[in-house]
Amino acid sequence: MRTEAHGTAPGPASGILENPVVGMAPWIIFSLLVGPGRFEIAVGIALASAVALVVLGRVVHRGSSWKLLEVADVVFFAAMAVVGALASAGTLRWLETYAGEVANLTLTVIAFGSMAVGMPFTLQYAREQVDPSLWHSPAFLRTNYVITGVWGLAFLVAALAGAYGDLVLHNPNNIWTGWIIQILAIVAALRFTAWYPGVVRARARGEAAPGGASLLLPLAGLLVPIGIAVLVFDGGLWWLGVALIVVGGLLTKALRARTEPDPARPAGPPLG
Repeated sequence: MRTEAHGTAPGPASGILENPVVGMAPWIIFSLLVGPGRFEIAVGIALASAVALVVLGRVVHRGSSWKLLEVADVVFFAAMAVVGALASAGTLRWLETYAGEVANLTLTVIAFGSMAVGMPFTLQYAREQVDPSLWHSPAFLRTNYVITGVWGLAFLVAALAGAYGDLVLHNPNNIWTGWIIQILAIVAALRFTAWYPGVVRARARGEAAPGGASLLLPLAGLLVPIGIAVLVFDGGLWWLGVALIVVGGLLTKALRARTEPDPARPAGPPLG
């Protein structure tokens, strides 16, 4: 049940801004853009998006509470912009190489730190989407702990992948460690965030919960563009690119068949 307790009627823009994924957008943008010769533009875009989200949150959703993540967005990227502007050439090269890992590790600390103090960062967003009577229910709190933990793991995976590319491969632009693994981790967390609350609600109602096929379907579909990217940017592994395209297509088809309703099965009552 949605609430209008904050003084603004729910609307499409308000609903988007209440999503914790939006609060993570500046970090995702930064970690994917930053690299040799791209630090200034990456931090500039991330800071601009962080400030824009704060302003929109106050304008579109007046009365909305300040959130840990949006404050961290502005503070972190403002500090990075100042450091980058004052940095020596050597420091700037270090930032261009490792700032993506620093950002991902910072988000990992925010995620697990917020859980440790009893306030998983997704909770502040989720409370603006449900009736206050549900704020302290065990299922609601557990759901936010789980989703926050998944995001913490996703950013940890992204940080480790980037660090492997930088420290072991000595190639910050490696397509696997710099892009594919990190994107897959983020997409997996995005999909889990959309999927898991429906599982919790279905179980609470004693209904059949969404299956794993609906969780994996977007990830399977992502294998095809990844395969194309491998063919274009890593020709030495052309066979892997072809395999990813074929497997992605077949897996997507199989998972879609499992998620589509059976026309022979009578429709149940509408969900309340």
